[in-house]
Amino acid sequence: MKFARIGAVGHERPFVLIGQSYYDISSLTADITGQFLETSGVERVREALNAGLLPVTDIASERIGSPIVRPSAVVCIGMNYAAHAAESGSLPPTIPIMFLKTPNTVVGPNDAITIPRKSVKTDWEVELGVVISKRASYLDSPADSIDHIAGFVAANDLSEREFQLELSGGQWSKGKSAPGFNPTGPWLVTPDEVDYRALRLRSWVNGESRQDSSTADLIFDVDHIIWHLSQFLTLEPGDLVLTGTPEGVALSGRFPYLKAGDVCEIEIDGLGRQRQLFV
Repeated sequence: MKFARIGAVGHERPFVLIGQSYYDISSLTADITGQFLETSGVERVREALNAGLLPVTDIASERIGSPIVRPSAVVCIGMNYAAHAAESGSLPPTIPIMFLKTPNTVVGPNDAITIPRKSVKTDWEVELGVVISKRASYLDSPADSIDHIAGFVAANDLSEREFQLELSGGQWSKGKSAPGFNPTGPWLVTPDEVDYRALRLRSWVNGESRQDSSTADLIFDVDHIIWHLSQFLTLEPGDLVLTGTPEGVALSGRFPYLKAGDVCEIEIDGLGRQRQLFV
C-alpha cells in the first residue's frame, strides 16, 4: 500500500492511495505516526479497505506533506555507492559511515526550499529512505531487518558542502541540517509493493539529468544497514534511515550548485517523484 499525508503544514490528514484514489484513514488514525506503524496500523487499514469502510476523497490541488510525521531521528549512511565515493574524492568505505540530520529537515516532497544564509554550495542527493515499523536494537542478523521496516520513501538528502566539509570541524551534520533539507515522499510504500534491492533512482536540475542509478549498486544494502545501525543505536518506530546517494551531484565538480530559481526533481521507481523550487 501507499500511504500519504495531505494538507497544509501542520494540518496534514492521513490517506492510503489505491490506484488513483485516495482513501481517508483518519477514522483509524490521526496521523502516520510511529505508534500507528508499530500497532498493526497497516493491517487495520487493509481490513477497512476490504470491508469498504474508507471514503474516497478528492485531494486535487492540495499540498502533499511528508508521508510520515516528524521522526524522532533521521539516520543517514554516507558514500554508499562506489561511484559517488569516487566523485567525492574517497575510497569506498569498508564499514557504513553514519551521520545524522535533524528531524525538522523532513518536509513535503514539493515544498519550496530556502537556500541557507551564506550558502554557496547547496547540493542535491536522491536517496532511498527506510521507515522503521518497530524498535530495532541489537538485531541478530541482516535477515531480521525486514521485520522492522514499515516501508520505503523517496528522499532528497540536501547538503551544503561548504558547511559539511570546510566549516564542519570534522562532522557532516552541520551541512545536512538546514530546515527543509530532507524533502520526503510523496508516499510511504509498504515492502510488498517494491523490490527495494533494485529500484532505479534519478534526479534532474532544471530538467537536465543528474543522477541515474539503482539500489542494486549500494555498497551496504538495506538489510545490512538496519542490522548494522542496530548494533550502535536503537531505531524507533517512525524513524527514517537514508541509505546514500549515487554519483551525479554538484560536489563532483561536473555541475553547478543550486541557486535561487533552480528546480530540482527526484524520482525512485514505485516510490514517486518530487519537485522543489529553491528560493
